[in-house]
Amino acid sequence: MALKAEVRPKSSVRRGIAVAAVATAAALLAACTAALASDSHVDVEQPASGSVANQALLKKIDAMERRIKSLETQVKQKDAPAAASSASAGSASNVKPTSKASTTPNWSAAVANGAFLVDAAPEQPADSDQPVKPAASDTAGHKAILGLADSPVPGLAVGAYGEMMFGTMQNPAAGGQWQNGADVRRMVLLPTYDITDNIIFNAELEWEHGGNSFDADDKLHGEIDVEQLWIDFKIADQFNWRAPGIDLVPIGYTNQHHEPTQFYSVLRPEIYNNLIPSTWMAPASSVYGTIADGLSYQVQVSSSLEDFGDDFGTRTDANTVPPFPAGYAPGIDGVNALSFARPPIGDFRQLSNTVAVAGRLDYSPPSVPGFSGSTSAYYTPSTTPRGAYADTGMPLGASSLAIFDSEFRYRVPDSGLELRGEGVFITFGNPANLRANNDTNATDNVGKDMYGVSGEVAYHIPLGTILHSDWEAVPFYRYTYENLQTGSYAGTDLNTPTGAGQLQFHSVGVAVFPSPNLVLKATYQKVINRAPAGAQADSVLGGVGFFF
Repeated sequence: MALKAEVRPKSSVRRGIAVAAVATAAALLAACTAALASDSHVDVEQPASGSVANQALLKKIDAMERRIKSLETQVKQKDAPAAASSASAGSASNVKPTSKASTTPNWSAAVANGAFLVDAAPEQPADSDQPVKPAASDTAGHKAILGLADSPVPGLAVGAYGEMMFGTMQNPAAGGQWQNGADVRRMVLLPTYDITDNIIFNAELEWEHGGNSFDADDKLHGEIDVEQLWIDFKIADQFNWRAPGIDLVPIGYTNQHHEPTQFYSVLRPEIYNNLIPSTWMAPASSVYGTIADGLSYQVQVSSSLEDFGDDFGTRTDANTVPPFPAGYAPGIDGVNALSFARPPIGDFRQLSNTVAVAGRLDYSPPSVPGFSGSTSAYYTPSTTPRGAYADTGMPLGASSLAIFDSEFRYRVPDSGLELRGEGVFITFGNPANLRANNDTNATDNVGKDMYGVSGEVAYHIPLGTILHSDWEAVPFYRYTYENLQTGSYAGTDLNTPTGAGQLQFHSVGVAVFPSPNLVLKATYQKVINRAPAGAQADSVLGGVGFFF
């Protein structure tokens, strides 16, 4: 393993110089003191000239001692902010205190004991029951706080990811007019803490669209989410338990790994914008583990998807949809698919008692280097919320929903070629009970099924070393087809599909990685559908994403 030379900031160098000066002075003081003590025992009577010389030397030593105290004060002042931070974190000082009776610091002892070594561990009394805090070098395996410093608490780590996009896109609501804009799409903090080696806390705190809310729907703009919050109990490689919390539903790869460095387009792959409502999180609990080399599983129970996509505030205190004849927007429809069907995660405001179940298999066969994939499924007995009704006021009954997804990623060995593919299929038990088929709006009707397929080809091109980092460019092309409005549906709405839910996406662009933790993106996307006015939703976007 190559060794990296440590580069310290200028402030650390200056502090090191001061410390070295103090240490050198301390050594000289100790030597001189020892010499005087030795001389005082050799001859009781000193020549007059020797007495004068000794007095002059004592004056010099006294001046040196005052200088040492001055340097000590300067060092303490420089260390004050760090000491305050350390005290607030509840950590002990690295400098072993001297006896209260001592009026002069024992500098030579302090230097010998490593008091000025930044990585030195605090000393504990021999009979102390407190565990000895490991030195910083012993905690090197812990992730850093935001990538800037070692974690002040062993076991604590905070990561982050985020992305910003800018450019121009067509607005279908404005007749396809091209409009410029920008979006701080998300900023996410990822705190984790090893409670023990086998009990792990994890959370994901997300600010979307700048965190500035201007829409009443909790699934839309400016939301601040606890996207993940759970505790893992590591029991064995084959079986582990994730305690009840907020977790990602294990459907698809990008829903589980949605950081911007994991996909090459500015926007997430199209399948994860509607068919799989990424980021799809829910109150949940699961078990997971490894079945064999290259094969793992997860089984989860969670709150069900809800066929309710209206303003959160319209839910009644009885946790039902707004009473008839107010009406409400569907959570599942033939234009947005499942985008607005995610259950809420707060305040006991779920509109259903239904529990859903999901399962997932991940495989990376050792016999096929560079290949990995997953197959997952989801089922809920009903998506119908409490109090659901048609536009006539007729109550709506249950409608089950099942999702099947399979995807693969293949990086061809000894080449830059990468291939990806995915297919997702959704089926409804009784689409006649879906709100979209009973809301007097025939343009958003839902059929018996929905599905989508996607294929992507990318090529990794090394760009060499730039700014002391190895850069890589990844040009790519992705094709996606989706059908959100198949036939065989019925309700109070007329069975007249418009074709708006039959979509094609051509996405081409390049992702440039200055490091694996940072990506610069550019994407052009052409959108085609069979709606009478067309999609009118093309875009040219740039983006910046990070994950560390």
